[in-house]
Amino acid sequence: MPSSLTNRKLANGKENPQCLPPTEADVPKFFVPDITIKDLHSAIPLFDFACLAVFLWTALTYIPKINPSNVALPHPALYKLARGAAWMLYTFCTGLTGTGIWIIAHECGHQAFSTSKKANNIVGWILHSFLGVPHFSWKISHGKHHAQTSHLTGDQVFVPSTRSELGLPPMNPEKEDLEGTHVATDLQELFSEALEDAPIMAVLRLAAYLLMGLPLYLLINATGQRSYPKWTSHFLPKAPLFAPHQVNDVLISDLGIFFWIASIVYSINVYGFLNVFRIYLLPYIWVHHWLVLITLLQHTDPALPHYEASAFTFPRGALSTFDRVLMGGPGIFGTITGWLCGTMTHGICETHVAHHLFSKIPHYHAWEARLAINKRLAEEGMCVQGNPATWSEALRVLQECKFVEDEGEVRFYKNAQGKAARVPAFVSEAVSDSGADIQ
Repeated sequence: MPSSLTNRKLANGKENPQCLPPTEADVPKFFVPDITIKDLHSAIPLFDFACLAVFLWTALTYIPKINPSNVALPHPALYKLARGAAWMLYTFCTGLTGTGIWIIAHECGHQAFSTSKKANNIVGWILHSFLGVPHFSWKISHGKHHAQTSHLTGDQVFVPSTRSELGLPPMNPEKEDLEGTHVATDLQELFSEALEDAPIMAVLRLAAYLLMGLPLYLLINATGQRSYPKWTSHFLPKAPLFAPHQVNDVLISDLGIFFWIASIVYSINVYGFLNVFRIYLLPYIWVHHWLVLITLLQHTDPALPHYEASAFTFPRGALSTFDRVLMGGPGIFGTITGWLCGTMTHGICETHVAHHLFSKIPHYHAWEARLAINKRLAEEGMCVQGNPATWSEALRVLQECKFVEDEGEVRFYKNAQGKAARVPAFVSEAVSDSGADIQ
């Protein structure tokens, strides 16, 4: 299913108020926004540990009771199957709740959890360490990500591969155009042969991405900014991610990870691997899965632009993201799952654009801010609502977002046939503010 438009004005100049997908004959233009941060700021009015304990108590109390003396099942083998299914339900729910805790630590990194910087630092370090994340090291690189979102040489994560980096043939003006609206048939076949995945390989690639993406990013900068040296790590104080005065922050973050690993090893020695695996490690894997799914789909889509330094401004970067309903969909089931996942993860997927524009807004005010911002963006003809954040959507995005060109101030992903879903267009040459002077 095609993604929603980030700009509702199509190439033919007509309005598309419902964010409908374009037809093949009408590739829409993306009008590079010139709206300012101050303008959007003026539109905003002034203004989970309990779940973990409940899930754990319920699992430890009732799952062992799934046995012949308490439950009548038609075959003995079904008891083990039922207990396994109950544990999987526990890990799913606990993983969502753990993701909500991760989001609280994330807000601490933005100084949005408390008015006290010390409280933010202590709570953020404890919560992120509990989930295997080096808090202050991550906070530093994440701040750079916010400052330069979708900046091709400045963003820190989800940086697109270029044509030359993938070893594709150089641009041939006789067979294709830079915008990706016209590509010769033989060139499309060449691209497909080099870039297209078999369905099973695409699924396996997505699974590896969701399960290992965050640890590999923290360890070796996987999917991160490629201007850094190979094997750049969040755990090394002298990594180019950090300035000399940030060495102590990195060491304190590493200390948290040391305590985390030591506590896991200790727990395994005391309670056994199986108990630790199903009570903590499986939910931990779910947390990382949710975080990668959410952030991948917030920042990756054929309809989202990426900017060269000459065209980049803070508002343009912040608006080159999508709000999505986590695990939402049509019908009553999609409504329920969307509400449940969005609530348990504090709306981080649903209010992401507002968060990128004003990262110090806490999650419980982000919904209100989102409505006000979307209303103001609608006046500019912009829509920042993407398709629901689901596994099928992630698979679609990975299959359609293959590479960007090596040149161009504003670039969009091209698919396995070398075609792009948007064509950039500048409304004016005015440069918008960075928001640095907001009081």
